Amino acid sequence: MMTPDEMMTLVTENALEYGPKLIAAIAIWIIGSWVIKLLVSGLNKVMDKGKVDPSLKPFLCSISGIVLKVMLGITVLGMLSIEMTSFVALLAAAGLAVGMALSGTLQNFAGGVMILLFKPFKVGDFIDAQGYMGTIKEIQIFNTILKTADNKTIIIPNGGLSTGSMVNFSTESTRRVDWTIGVAYGDDLDKARAVIKQLCDADERIFKDPAVVIVVSALADSSVNFAVRAWVKAPDYWGVFFDMNENVYKTFSKEGLNIPFPQMDVHLHK
Repeated sequence: MMTPDEMMTLVTENALEYGPKLIAAIAIWIIGSWVIKLLVSGLNKVMDKGKVDPSLKPFLCSISGIVLKVMLGITVLGMLSIEMTSFVALLAAAGLAVGMALSGTLQNFAGGVMILLFKPFKVGDFIDAQGYMGTIKEIQIFNTILKTADNKTIIIPNGGLSTGSMVNFSTESTRRVDWTIGVAYGDDLDKARAVIKQLCDADERIFKDPAVVIVVSALADSSVNFAVRAWVKAPDYWGVFFDMNENVYKTFSKEGLNIPFPQMDVHLHK
């Protein structure tokens, strides 16, 4: 059993040996925490200037702060001569196990981060992706929610959405409307072209520049086909498309022009 003098000597020796390390570790923790706070604040300001999505900023700042504090904690414990090799290996193994178990979820999470950072689309855009067409209603960290034209709600995981092909119809302010308009063989092509041009000129939504293109595109089985191409504002696309189809049908009949349909001639021989 140790005597009081021996115990005092041991305490004094340990204090002299570990005291400076403990003070240094505490100082490093305080200074490191202050630096981390400055770094996270600076990251937040950078994201503000970069116009990063508001729903992504708190998450990125939180993750950055956690990672930096874990690194600081490992550094402080190492200064106290605490063996960290086994702890780091255990932490890495646990992280690998969790990552494998949540691989699909993490893929969707990473996809959500990429979408919110690079913004291939935004709320309100009309897109075609993953076999669905609709308007972006909400962009979440794991999923993107679409609203279809017939008012269905489609939830698409961000993993596939961020890595697959996608068509964004709202990126450009203008779109080209294409029609294929057939007239019967024997009809006056010049008259048909003039009627189509008249209908395009009468629609104020169709741009005059670039000019409307009206050309014979094919000599099909039952019709001579015109390819008609006109430029409009993106929101006017479907209205112009549907109205022109109806106007062509009504006007052609008045002008004596025939819109052909597939038919078969049967000849009987006695």
